[in-house]
Amino acid sequence: MAFRFKSALIPLAFVGLGWTCLCLGQTPPATRPRLPGSISGTVVDPSGAVVTGARVSLTADDHSLNRDVLSGVDGQFSFGNLAPGPFQLTISATGFAMQTISGVLHSGEIDTLPQIRLNVAAAVTEVVVGLSRAEQVEVAEQEIKDEEKQRVLAVIPNFYVSYIPDPVPLTPKQKFEIAWKTVVDPVTFAVVGATAGVEQAQNHFSGYGQGAQGYGKRYGAGYADTVVSTFIGSAILPSLLRQDPRYFYKGSGTMGSRIMYAIANSVICKGDNRRWQANYSGILGGLAAGGVSNLYYPANDRDGLGLTFENAGIGIGGTAVANLFQEFVVRKLTPKAPSHDPAVP
Repeated sequence: MAFRFKSALIPLAFVGLGWTCLCLGQTPPATRPRLPGSISGTVVDPSGAVVTGARVSLTADDHSLNRDVLSGVDGQFSFGNLAPGPFQLTISATGFAMQTISGVLHSGEIDTLPQIRLNVAAAVTEVVVGLSRAEQVEVAEQEIKDEEKQRVLAVIPNFYVSYIPDPVPLTPKQKFEIAWKTVVDPVTFAVVGATAGVEQAQNHFSGYGQGAQGYGKRYGAGYADTVVSTFIGSAILPSLLRQDPRYFYKGSGTMGSRIMYAIANSVICKGDNRRWQANYSGILGGLAAGGVSNLYYPANDRDGLGLTFENAGIGIGGTAVANLFQEFVVRKLTPKAPSHDPAVP
């Protein structure tokens, strides 16, 4: 009887085993995590030369994503922290035909696209739709207020750097406002005073003599240098030549591209039309400031014409070094620097 009872359980065991296997077979597989990725590339013209300032728009098929970025001086652009999935890039630049590229970004993929070659447009009709003049002035004023909060180690002014990828151009009045706030900043007075003290200790500009009178003359000359160079190179000439005196932080791309960008910005700048051009304001400003200084330095310490040009060349090199520090060091030491997203125009 007991044997018959156990035998009767055998079919039930097979049924239970089959049901368990069926349930296990229907258990959904573990979902793999979807990691963010990035897309980057370089925009060139038909000859292979890089195209600066091309607008690259990134959209997703479901329109959940819409980001813009401008190609840099090296023609490169980059979008980071992207969800995987289908995407579409639309590339446009003045004088070139619009181009569209589609693709799929996989989980965790770093997608470097082949060079994007733009064709010259057969006929170009440019229509600018944007902020009114009054609105541009208002936006620029807000951007200036943010820049005036930028202080290295929360002390040293860092007003002439924009961490916004595509800021609104400044009006002449705003260029003079930044120059004025720079030369009257307490840190500026302190730096000039310390420099004058070192010069007196080393008896630089011996024609000024020693004592309080000599220190006062050195201080006055140093402060005059600061005022003249700041106003001529960062306000007067930029207003006349319609150029922007600020350094535009890149913050993205390869280290090599950022180094080249920083060095190049010692001789190029953005115009008020947002296009890159030769930095006539900075170069001529350095020459003019050197010439003006001959009016108040002792006769035996005045720069001749050759030395003025030599000092201007040294100034360009110094600007390149300063730009490298801006690109790689200064932002980390500036507590109130705004967040920088190169994908936002």
